Amino acid sequence: QVQLVESGGGLVQAGGSLRLSCAVSGRTFTSYAMGWFRQAPGKSRDLVAAISWSGGYTYYANSVKGRFTISRDNAKNTVYLRMNSLKPKDTAVYYCAGKPGSNINYAGDYNYWGQGTQVTVSS
Repeated sequence: QVQLVESGGGLVQAGGSLRLSCAVSGRTFTSYAMGWFRQAPGKSRDLVAAISWSGGYTYYANSVKGRFTISRDNAKNTVYLRMNSLKPKDTAVYYCAGKPGSNINYAGDYNYWGQGTQVTVSS
């Protein structure tokens, strides 16, 4: 029933910025923890950022800490990922995900997924 739709991916030069958006429908958005995952070719799908339902608690993987910012606008049922100082190693498909639980940095039980959006960073 829950639907997640990502947008905002594209091709950028190293050092540039992008903002990804994830629109959520079909469930009470404010009760869901939300996360962003990414998967590069031949690599696993890894959690890079997460945010609690209230927005008061966030998590970042060490590889993106200080460069990426996750936020949510519950009035718009939307979660965002602002990506600054992008590097070629950030190239991946980025997925929005959600879960009704509260352990935002535990990647194993995110159970609602978007279709993914491609981010490509050129050198």
